[in-house]
Amino acid sequence: MTTPKQLLVWAAARNNAEWCAAMSRSHGVTGEFGTQAWAAPARTPLYYPDAVTLVPGADRAALVARIDTAAPGASVKDSFADLDLTEAGFQVLFEAQWIHRPASPPAAASDLAWTVADDPDTLRAWALAWDNGDGNADLFRPGLLQDPATSVLVGQSADGRVVAGAVASRSDHVVGLSNVFALDGGPDVAWPVVLDAVYRLFPTLPVVGYEQGDDLVAAIRHGFDPVGTLRIWLHGS
Repeated sequence: MTTPKQLLVWAAARNNAEWCAAMSRSHGVTGEFGTQAWAAPARTPLYYPDAVTLVPGADRAALVARIDTAAPGASVKDSFADLDLTEAGFQVLFEAQWIHRPASPPAAASDLAWTVADDPDTLRAWALAWDNGDGNADLFRPGLLQDPATSVLVGQSADGRVVAGAVASRSDHVVGLSNVFALDGGPDVAWPVVLDAVYRLFPTLPVVGYEQGDDLVAAIRHGFDPVGTLRIWLHGS
């Protein structure tokens, strides 16, 4: 029998795959949803997997055959942490926890204002703040603004600077949060403003995502529960 937590993992995995598909499309890479996984035949953007499993027990050989393992950097998001891809040349990069929070306002108030990026300049300012000097701000391209399921949440200080934010990805039953950041104060500053934005935009939808380490501990402080383990596999070529 499928448990409520397992259903949440299924919903979170599907939501995350849809976000990965949207990000890939913004870079000109088109993936395909199958019954067991979403996969892209060409290399996806930095930090984004080439495949995301959608159900437990996905066929390993069929999954690997759908992605490009010849070019360096192929990766798979094993949403249910139940695959062994070592024989196909992969190794575990890291494990994390899917997280879930019921639809509700944040427990802590935020001093930050928020908006949704709706023009390339605002998206660029958000991306530069998210990147914080690492040189990867170009990852977020203006095409994302045309995706109806994607909302780039911009947390602003009193002087209008972008100092926190996240990406909200709406699907049928949940809204997923990723790329949560704050320039000062870390996730404990980011979560209140991000959760306020999500609750006002999508008041009936529970929130999902995934975190690990200290970021997972912080998410739990802000009302999330871990509901299942995922693994990221990286090809060794």
